[in-house]
Amino acid sequence: MSFTQQTNQGVVFHTADAFSAAGGIAHGFATRIGGVSKPPFDQLNLGMTRRDDPQDVLENYRRFCAALGTDVEHLVMTHQVHQDTILEAKPEHVLEALLEPIGYDTDGLMTDIPGLCLTIYYADCIPVLLYDPVKRAIAAVHSGWRGTSLGIAPQAVQKLAARYGSDPHDILVAIGPGIGPCCFETHDDVPTAMAERLGEGVQPFCQPLPNGKFSVDLKGILRWELTQAGVPDENIDTLPPGAVLVPPQDGRPARQPRGDDPTAVSFPHSVSLF
Repeated sequence: MSFTQQTNQGVVFHTADAFSAAGGIAHGFATRIGGVSKPPFDQLNLGMTRRDDPQDVLENYRRFCAALGTDVEHLVMTHQVHQDTILEAKPEHVLEALLEPIGYDTDGLMTDIPGLCLTIYYADCIPVLLYDPVKRAIAAVHSGWRGTSLGIAPQAVQKLAARYGSDPHDILVAIGPGIGPCCFETHDDVPTAMAERLGEGVQPFCQPLPNGKFSVDLKGILRWELTQAGVPDENIDTLPPGAVLVPPQDGRPARQPRGDDPTAVSFPHSVSLF
C-alpha cells in the first residue's frame, strides 16, 4: 500500500492507493493548499474555532468537498474530546448549517450509508480511515495519545464487525499525517498510561531519551493495535513523514501548527461511500 498526492481544482490532498484501487469510495487527507483563508490561517483552514473568517472557512469546505467529489450537504462532523466514542453516522447527523454547533461528542464515526461523508479533524493527533470494500462500510477515527491508549482504532474494527458483519481481514486502513517519534517527546506519564492499558507490547514504541523523557511512536502503536485486532499488516498503510504540504510564509515554509494554538489550522480527513 502507498499514498498518492492529488491536486483537483487547485486543492492538494492525499489518498490511499488501496482505497482507490478497491473503488466505491471518495476520501482524502487535506493539506493547507487550495483554500482562501488569509494569514495566519492560509490557505485551506477547515477549523471552525480558530478565529478565521467563517465565510472563508465555508468556501474552503466547498472547495475541499468538490475536490473529493462530495459536497457540504453530506458532511457528518465531530466534536472531538480525546476519548474512544465512535458514533454510527446517519442522515440526521448532517448539520443543517455547516457552522452550527455539533450536538454530540465523539472521536470516531462509522457508517454503511452511501453518500454520507465522515469528517475527522487533526493537527498533531493521528487520523485513521478504515474501509471494508466487501461489506461497504467505513469508519474514521481521531487518535491522539489518549485515544490510542484507549484503543479507539481497534474498537473501530470491532464495531465494523459487530454492526456490519465486517471481517477484519477485509478491512483496509490508512493512517494519515500526525506527530511522529522524532517530535513527540513526553514525560513517563504517557508511556505508563500506554503500558497500563495496552500491555508490554507497546514498549518498543516508547523509547527513553538521554534527557529523561520518552519518544513515542503513535503510528507504530496504532499499527500494532490494528494487527492485534485482526487486520493484516499488509492492509495497513501510513502516510510517510513530510508528506503534508503547507504554504510558504515570507519565503520560508510555514510551521506545522499545534492543535491547541488558537491561530492553528485544522486539517480534516474525510471518507464517503458512493
